[in-house]
Parts: sequence; structure tokens; C-alpha cells
Amino acid sequence: MADADEPEKVWDEYDWERFLQQQDRKTEKYMELLERFIDDPNRDQIIAREMGWYHLLDKDGEKWAETVDSLFDEEFEEDMEEDTVAAQLNEEDGYEVHPLYQASFALTLWIDQLFEGLGDAQNKPSAVKLATHTAVASAKLAAALSDDDVDEIGMTIAYLKRALKAVTTAIEAAAQFRKEVRLGAEKYAALHQRLFQIRDGIIVLMGEYRGEWRRRYDGE
Repeated sequence: MADADEPEKVWDEYDWERFLQQQDRKTEKYMELLERFIDDPNRDQIIAREMGWYHLLDKDGEKWAETVDSLFDEEFEEDMEEDTVAAQLNEEDGYEVHPLYQASFALTLWIDQLFEGLGDAQNKPSAVKLATHTAVASAKLAAALSDDDVDEIGMTIAYLKRALKAVTTAIEAAAQFRKEVRLGAEKYAALHQRLFQIRDGIIVLMGEYRGEWRRRYDGE
């Protein structure tokens, strides 16, 4: 039996990856249930039961769910203005000032502008895949770089791996998109360069964090 005073095991990147995969499966199940029962008047109760969230089925749970829904409604009713986005990128602390996150976020905006000039081409599957996975990479970088203290190095690396997977998929989508659309050589070169800069930056960061992990925990 383990000693009660024994310190808790520090999760490495593989522990965090398993945890994140479990969360992904739960998210996918929730989205499937939401799509299936979106018009059902008892939607929230059905989803709570199917997800095993029995604490939400009592009166207190229902009141809490209503409060959360109202907060989300208020949030999405307010459009984010350009100056708000700029302010986020100029925050003094957190992932907002990390150059890799800034580059990733800027790329999502650049792709949106690129698509605006391509008409219906932006609706092609490769275009949707490119935009979606670029945004996913930015979100995963935000999750990875949000902790300045980096207490959970394993979690940081796990999120960086997910960002790398997303940007790699975006690179593949960009190549397919160029075949389907008459995208000028200059624009494709710029897109290609931006994507690979982010990819290479993630790889470098992963190496640095893995080195820090070995320094802190190897040999314990």
C-alpha cells in the first residue's frame, strides 16, 4: 500500500494525452446528443442522463444549467471588435504575448481575408479543413502556453502535440486546396511559409519542454 505522505505522481505528456483523449470522447458524445435532441423540449434532461450528469437532474442542477446557458447567450450576442482582438494580443501576461501564439492567431485572420477574395472557393472541403485545423492549432497553442509557471509540463507538451497534429493537417489541406483552386504562387508561398513557421516553432518548443521535464524529473 502506498504511503499516505508519498507525493502525488506528476503526470507526463502521455498521462495527459490519455486524459485529453477521454475528454475528446466525452465532447464528441455530447455534440452527437446535442445534434440529435436539439429540438426536444427535454433536451437538457436527456443529455444529462445520457452523459451521466445526474447531479444536473435535480432542481439545483436545472437552475445552475439555466444560469450557464444565459451566460453563454450573453457572451455570443456580443461581437468581438477588432480593437478587442488587438488588446488580447497585447496583454502583458499569458499566451497572448507568446510569438508562436501570435503567429498562429494572425494566420487564422490572414486565411479569412484570403478566402474573402476567393468567392465560393472557400466552401470547398479542403478550404474548410485548412481554416478549421489552423484555428484548432491556435486554440491548442493557447491551452499549451497559458501557464507562465509551467507547473504542468506534461500537459503543455500534450497540447503542443495536438497543435502540431492540427497544423500538419492544415499543411496537407493547403496543398490540396492549391490543386483545387487557382491560388497564385505568391499567396501559396506565403501560406506555406506561415504554416511551416508555426510547425517548426511547435517542434522547437516541444524539445525545450521535454528537456525541462528531464531536468526536473528524470532520476527521481
